[in-house]
Amino acid sequence: MKIQEIFDEAVKIGIKNDFRSEKEIGVYLKRQKELYEKMPKEEKDYFDKEKLTNPYSDTRIHNDNGVKKIKKALVGIDISMGGLLLAKELGVDLVINHHPIGLALTGLDDVMNYQIDFLEKFGIPVNIAEKLLHKRISEVARGINPANHYVTVDAARLLKINLMNIHTPGDNCGAMYLTKLIEKNNPRYVSDILEIFMKIPEYQEAKRQGAGPMLFSGTPNNRAGKIVVSEFTGGTEGSKEIYQVMANVGIGTIIAMHLSEDHKKEAEKANINVVVAGHISSDSLGMNIILDELEKKGLEIIPYSGLIRIKRNIK
Repeated sequence: MKIQEIFDEAVKIGIKNDFRSEKEIGVYLKRQKELYEKMPKEEKDYFDKEKLTNPYSDTRIHNDNGVKKIKKALVGIDISMGGLLLAKELGVDLVINHHPIGLALTGLDDVMNYQIDFLEKFGIPVNIAEKLLHKRISEVARGINPANHYVTVDAARLLKINLMNIHTPGDNCGAMYLTKLIEKNNPRYVSDILEIFMKIPEYQEAKRQGAGPMLFSGTPNNRAGKIVVSEFTGGTEGSKEIYQVMANVGIGTIIAMHLSEDHKKEAEKANINVVVAGHISSDSLGMNIILDELEKKGLEIIPYSGLIRIKRNIK
């Protein structure tokens, strides 16, 4: 596979596991094109044209040296400059990072708009979701603004290492996997959710490493009620003010990848049960679904930097 083919396949899988339909994603991309066309010429020079074809602004190719065939990739959750040196030593053809870096990191706040569509599907009025999420998006934008976004990207360029990152497509896969699993098992109590998760190999390994699924709000004996995998995809944590709105529309339990202390307190005030599946293990779960498909197409995967590599659909 070529680098662009690997990237396109990852985005394709991300769209397949998106909570929005392909038609809705098409409407989103069409609107991006319309906004671009209406921009003054001087602003168009700074517009990220990747947004016209890729619905995930936190996912992109950072360095492509024009290698015709990619056979081996080093894949990790957070690959630093040291990881790039390891990749050079191992002689891999490509490095795939999960978390956003470079221009993908500066686009993290933009992809959070996806959460508005997601919340609307679970009964939250879109005007309320927009009001609360736009406030949170502004916070995230200000938070990432001072970061040194291009450290790893610059290092890859100097070392002549092919580099990409796959963020929301992986998170989509993890969120959809857990949503379908919960729907299939229909857990009645919060403890039932934890039992279901502990049958998943990534979470079993995470528990061995001391970072297994945890209950952040509520008790194991609480009835789960309506369960939503809501804190899993769409950039990063959403608004901490959304939990009372969730409770008002009948949501009893949310599944999170990770949760801040402030978010936890607000969920408790709203009497929402919160199961935190685990950050790196959940990232691994989502990435593994993509990596399985890439391995089927002949790409050799070397797991690194926290990636718990579990193969599901490879004979």
